Amino acid sequence: MIDKMDQTKEYICPMHPQVVKSQEGSCDICGMALEPKNKEWGKNLELKKMVLRFWISISLVIPILILSMFGSYLSSRFGWAFGSNILIQAILATPIVLWCGAPLFKKGWYSIINLSFNMFTLISLGIGAAYLYSLIVVFLFFTLNLNLQMNVYFEAASVITALVLLGQVLELKVRVKAGDAIKKLLTLSPKSARIILEDGREEDVPLDDIKKGNKLRVRPGEKVPVDGKILEGSGVIDESMITGEPFLASKNIGDKVIGATINKSSSFIMIAEKVGKDTLLSQIIHLVSEAERSKAPIQKLADTVSSYFVPAVIIVAFLTFISWLFLGPSPKLAHALINSVAVLIIACPCALGLATPMSIMAGVGRGAMEGILIKNAEALEKMSKIDTVVFDKTGTLTEGKPKLTTIRSVSEKTEDELLLLAASLEIASEHPLALPIIAMAKEKNISLLPLKNFNNFSGKGIIGTINESLVAIGNKMLFSDLKIDISNLLEKSEDLSLQGQTILYLSLENKGIGIFAISDVIKDSTFEAVKMLHKEGIRLIMLTGDNKITAATVGKQLDIDEIEAEVLPTDKNKIINKLQEQGRLVAMAGDGINDAPALALADVGIAMGTGSDIAIESGGIILIKGDLRGVAKVRRLSILTMRNIRQNLWFAFIYNSLGVPIAAGILYPFFGLLLSPIIASLAMILSSVSVITNSLRLKKIKI
Repeated sequence: MIDKMDQTKEYICPMHPQVVKSQEGSCDICGMALEPKNKEWGKNLELKKMVLRFWISISLVIPILILSMFGSYLSSRFGWAFGSNILIQAILATPIVLWCGAPLFKKGWYSIINLSFNMFTLISLGIGAAYLYSLIVVFLFFTLNLNLQMNVYFEAASVITALVLLGQVLELKVRVKAGDAIKKLLTLSPKSARIILEDGREEDVPLDDIKKGNKLRVRPGEKVPVDGKILEGSGVIDESMITGEPFLASKNIGDKVIGATINKSSSFIMIAEKVGKDTLLSQIIHLVSEAERSKAPIQKLADTVSSYFVPAVIIVAFLTFISWLFLGPSPKLAHALINSVAVLIIACPCALGLATPMSIMAGVGRGAMEGILIKNAEALEKMSKIDTVVFDKTGTLTEGKPKLTTIRSVSEKTEDELLLLAASLEIASEHPLALPIIAMAKEKNISLLPLKNFNNFSGKGIIGTINESLVAIGNKMLFSDLKIDISNLLEKSEDLSLQGQTILYLSLENKGIGIFAISDVIKDSTFEAVKMLHKEGIRLIMLTGDNKITAATVGKQLDIDEIEAEVLPTDKNKIINKLQEQGRLVAMAGDGINDAPALALADVGIAMGTGSDIAIESGGIILIKGDLRGVAKVRRLSILTMRNIRQNLWFAFIYNSLGVPIAAGILYPFFGLLLSPIIASLAMILSSVSVITNSLRLKKIKI
């Protein structure tokens, strides 16, 4: 299923998303191995190769360290020759540096020829200098027979290579683990589906063979194969793997079902509406993948600093070499080399480079676990600065589905008896207001009565014969045309009209007997969402094309700060623009096609996952379940992510600011202390691990 998401293979650099190629290879900027754009989560060939290189380097580093540390002892005890010692070290170090460290040198070379200096520039220069110097010592010893007992630094070059490879392995593992939420979804995706053929036969076929319009049977305990809607039967669906909500959802005829969710109850027949790359699951995978590769604006700060920092470090390393060569103690050349290499290694800005992308990956992954899809890092960063949230009403603050809220009897008949008459009549109607009445009758298991002589009065109502009696339901205009007096009903429904509800009147044998009030109910989660946002000091505005009475009623119930009613779709973005001109940072939450321009114009567009495809495409953040508490949650996630990034950046800045002068030997005149390149390399790895560990805290925070 995932392999077919995109038939055109494209490969992209995880650190430089602008580099896209049609075949596997390396990034032209940093030399990092390209990854499939639509990759199968959890698989990473670069990680496997890096792990192999790391373990081979470790196996060869151990004997090098033994020879380096105990060379003098072996020489005095067993007459071990100096030449033999350094020759074996050279033989063992060569595959470590030239083969295990090849990816590091390749990335360093690309960074130099493309003038895009980064951590690999410094690493390759440091390792290369230590290795080449040691190789020259070996060459001079064996060719010119110079028995000067000069120091070699094969152990430094080898250990640094192994430590950097360890850092690369850890980073790659984190990048793979960042997709844990999506990886779990992929494991839940079914491999096959039970298709109902035209002749009525049923058979199991691979999921990739399912096409739009196919009829599928989903039995109890099975996973819904693709996105679609129920044609026959009903089910209770566990959608937690998609929405993050633990509650089961009851699904009936006409209801939407999502691929990879689990049917917990009876069998039902569905029609496939979205397959392959069009399913919600595939879209989630695509969006999260894109978001993790995107760069937040704050990343520009780190990139800018790195672009100046690396050349500056090279200059400092050169000055360190010159200073120790002419001013340092003997052996001058050895001290000059070792300290300049230490500067290059400890100043490696890997912690700086990881500071933002690690936090972004962790934040995006944490949002996905809550049913919040963040399409790009810029939206995540901007959300922390939002001071105004604008809501569409229908489908965003409200359910977007008319619901029967009130039944009032003005006769001897009970509410259920009125519902029986109304539903028996409405079952023949195609008007949207018929649906909530029929749904209520089904919910109460009311068996409908036979209907005769049905007649529809467009825009007014319907009439028909039930049990040989004339029944009518509709608005005031219908009863005016039928010359039926409903003054008693009008009086008793006045309060409902003032609440902005749609009123239908019911008559039996030309006598008004009941009132039905239908309204678009406010989502239960909306009340809590509004309280959460008000607590954060956010100003809330409601935009709606609905009438002012209905808008005012909804706004009062929710305690909305500002209400704009009877707004045309073309005016919504004008209001957003006006707020922005006032200096406000605006997030817009909507679900309809008419919300798309406003969603695109807002600083952050928040689309309901239950809304139209155009609205979803226009939003920077998507709430899969349409739960507005997600607005408050993603704002908190944004604040915590940005705080995490700043912590990482400050740590990286302070670390490099302190580390470089110490590596250069500033403490030597006062305390006689020098920093070994190996210790510098270990410190560099620990700084990266600290940044990664701090970033991963985001995956466990409560939002």
